[in-house]
Amino acid sequence: MTAARQIMSSSYMYWAKTSSTAKFNLATSGVGNLKLSELRVSLDDLEITHGGYGYQPLVQSIATRYRVAPEAVVTAAGTTFANHLAVAALIKPGDEVLFEHPAYEPMLAVVHYLGAEVKRFSRRFENGFGVVAEEIESLVTPNTRLIVLTNLHNPSSVLVDDSTLKQLGEIARRVGARVLVNEIYKETLFEESPNTSFHLGNEFVVTSSLTKAFGLSGLRCGWIFAEPELAKRMWLLNDLFASTPVHSGERLSVIAMQQLAEIGARAQQLLDRNRKLLNEFLDTREDLEVVRPEFGTVMFPRVRHGSSEQLCRLLREKYETTVVPGSFFEMPAHFRVGITADTETLEEGLRRLGLALDESRG
Repeated sequence: MTAARQIMSSSYMYWAKTSSTAKFNLATSGVGNLKLSELRVSLDDLEITHGGYGYQPLVQSIATRYRVAPEAVVTAAGTTFANHLAVAALIKPGDEVLFEHPAYEPMLAVVHYLGAEVKRFSRRFENGFGVVAEEIESLVTPNTRLIVLTNLHNPSSVLVDDSTLKQLGEIARRVGARVLVNEIYKETLFEESPNTSFHLGNEFVVTSSLTKAFGLSGLRCGWIFAEPELAKRMWLLNDLFASTPVHSGERLSVIAMQQLAEIGARAQQLLDRNRKLLNEFLDTREDLEVVRPEFGTVMFPRVRHGSSEQLCRLLREKYETTVVPGSFFEMPAHFRVGITADTETLEEGLRRLGLALDESRG
């Protein structure tokens, strides 16, 4: 068995499914699930079976919203699977991949699992977690096949501007590589006609879904944007993975796309209100330092001294509150805190986080 194939799970996802639940859960990064009754749907809108490559009403809905050709859209079961399918179609074992640091562990684990030679480029706290194109250019070699980043960045929520992304596209083009951008958190800009880096050139492949910003996780409505020939390869490769999607989920996703303006407005109000609460809390904490983005569902504070591991344990065990330990993002001095809970839960969770910080410091 190769070293790559020994990676058979995600440490973060295991933790999230077994240890993140708490009375005051500040570990989640997605808006709470919308109730089915709030989606305005009836059983008459649903069917069980469907075949073919893509349910065209859903493909067309996605294509129209993002102003891309339907031939460039590949649907997938959430962003996690979209990431897997995209990377599997883009690289072969032994290919060189440049991957951001800090990174979302499940996405990085997939690249290792698929046998890539992984090199890292830094998104430094001291640089506001920005992307420095010159560093990436210094790391690229003729063997580089893929550059991977998240935008908004997970775990910091920092936005990479189009001018920087264009530089990455030019760097990739010179060596025949692609740029894979996970844009799932960019949905929290709540634009009526969202901008996507896919429009920056054929070097770009984009993944996203309705999961994080809209509270529609259960629909597993994810997608990939890729130039049409590559998109066709992904559809064919998907026959080995998922073959046929859950058609009732596809139909519900079309209905959700028709109601996104209303759903998004409600989510935006929650996030704006909760971001203000978190910023007010951070204003009181001299023991934390943090990059404070304007958008997103999470922030990534750093404790001024030592590691956050003891803090995270104390917070969960004594104060019934969870945040994500920074070790899952390879930065143990940090922790990720989400603002997607209902406002009352967030407010009490932050109060308890303050108590745990005081006790940990003492």
